Amino acid sequence: MPHALAQRFRGYYPVIIDVETGGFNAATDGLLEIAAIPLTLDEQGLFKPLTALHAHIAPFEGAILNPEALKFTGIDPFNPLRQAEDEKEAFRRIFHDLRHWQKEHDCKRTILVGHNANFDLQFLKAAVERTGLKNANPFHPFSVFDTVSLAGLAYGQTVLAKACISAGIDFQNEQAHSALYDAQKTAELFCLIVNKWQSLGGLA
Repeated sequence: MPHALAQRFRGYYPVIIDVETGGFNAATDGLLEIAAIPLTLDEQGLFKPLTALHAHIAPFEGAILNPEALKFTGIDPFNPLRQAEDEKEAFRRIFHDLRHWQKEHDCKRTILVGHNANFDLQFLKAAVERTGLKNANPFHPFSVFDTVSLAGLAYGQTVLAKACISAGIDFQNEQAHSALYDAQKTAELFCLIVNKWQSLGGLA
């Protein structure tokens, strides 16, 4: 019998993604950090996050690194303490683990969940194109779940920090703009909204 999660989103497996970058142009600007958080269902059929997959990424050759973007994120791309990985190796590792979880939950494809999800998807797709990992990439090429829309509907807020606070989720602004922290908070927000919908009589 298929895993219960496979029945929830037409066989799509939800994974929270957040990236930090050197700008807004996915084709030219460096991808510097990525976090991916797979989800599962607990014994009550409620969504909960699994262990995050995370990588600091060395900017690809020729990548544009906008000083304003770096100031905003606080990332020094060439700081050796980052222990940055090669872009291809980081994505190969993360995609391998996500395919494991997708298969474990009997899903046919992974779907990106993000806050302003199209931004993250475009940077992910650009990295896949650069690294030649098209066949390893588990993500749907254009479908996403966006917590901006979900939080706007549920809490009247579209900014991640404000949406989390409205939802009763602790949010520390000094930790924001880390891909790992933002992905963790996005995962909490997504799970809360979807689980709340279920408790109100939505799809179980």
